[in-house]
Amino acid sequence: MCPERMYSASPDDRPQRPRFSEGRSYGDNRGYTENRNGHGSRPRFDHTQESVYAQRPQRTDRPARAHTQSNNVRPKWNDQNRGEGGFSRKPAFNKKRQRSASPNAKYSRPKRMEYEEKYEDPMKPIRLNRFLANAGICSRREADDFIQAGVVTVNDQVVTTLGAKVLPTDIVKFHDQPVRREKKVYVLLNKPKKCVTTTDDPQERYTVTDIVRNACTERIYPVGRLDRNTTGVLLLTNDGDLASKLTHPKYGKKKIYAATLDKDLTDAAYNEIMSGILLDDELIIPDALAFPKEDDHKHIGIQIHSGQNRVVRRIFEKVGYRVIALDRVSFAGLTKKNVPRGKYRFLTQEEVNMLLMGSFE
Repeated sequence: MCPERMYSASPDDRPQRPRFSEGRSYGDNRGYTENRNGHGSRPRFDHTQESVYAQRPQRTDRPARAHTQSNNVRPKWNDQNRGEGGFSRKPAFNKKRQRSASPNAKYSRPKRMEYEEKYEDPMKPIRLNRFLANAGICSRREADDFIQAGVVTVNDQVVTTLGAKVLPTDIVKFHDQPVRREKKVYVLLNKPKKCVTTTDDPQERYTVTDIVRNACTERIYPVGRLDRNTTGVLLLTNDGDLASKLTHPKYGKKKIYAATLDKDLTDAAYNEIMSGILLDDELIIPDALAFPKEDDHKHIGIQIHSGQNRVVRRIFEKVGYRVIALDRVSFAGLTKKNVPRGKYRFLTQEEVNMLLMGSFE
């Protein structure tokens, strides 16, 4: 600090800096001069000035930084020397890289759900192929091939008989590795176009399992099928019992589709569809057929229980129409609400309980 700025022992003896008023000059005795515009403001620091305020003292209690010693260039951070050479500050925190995804974000990765385990009677036997399928090893059909190949053992005994049953307490091994039952997983996908509903495609096309590949480590598979260009609700799970209930014809789970036709649907065609269409010797009668807009008969909603392959498209083809866009908006009470196209979410415990109890139509 400059000697002239040193405070005295008494506050009354301190030199007071006069307040600035425009048009007034303070003189050189206090280091103030008129600036180049002619106003009486305090000049910026200038080493060339001889005033008191130009003579700033230099600190000697700490060494100068490296970039003040040579060329006034601040050195870059070096991960190898960890900042040696005068610059030892850590690199700035990268928020974009380090920030974790918010579970409430619109397109963040869905949070994995843990579901309650169903009670199973330890004395109730189940088929061996079903046991392997429930463990996520393979499908039931593939399990029969592995059983016949002799790579499955039960209590250290090789089993090659199809239809063999085991108890939940038995020790089952596949290729000499113990088989442990997987936790149940239920994933709802809003299927996009140009996506095949299968776990493995020989033509190496894009499949629904490619979309949910990182959802879980368990082997999940689609419940039912949607055409390659049909979009909408698709359930994937490793719960074989639930999958059978949702796809078996006797349970007749409700499905709602939004269809776009190539031309307006006439009243005659509407009445013909509601009277019943014969497909594969089965009379298919929709539960409901309605237009979202009264003046638009190209877009139509249809509700059915049938699980036949391509049933909606075939119904309209029978009456001379072609479906150019088809979207499944509901399946067994599950909807795609808040799930963007090509994204997925895990079912809630309440939704799983409703499906297991058969409360959904």
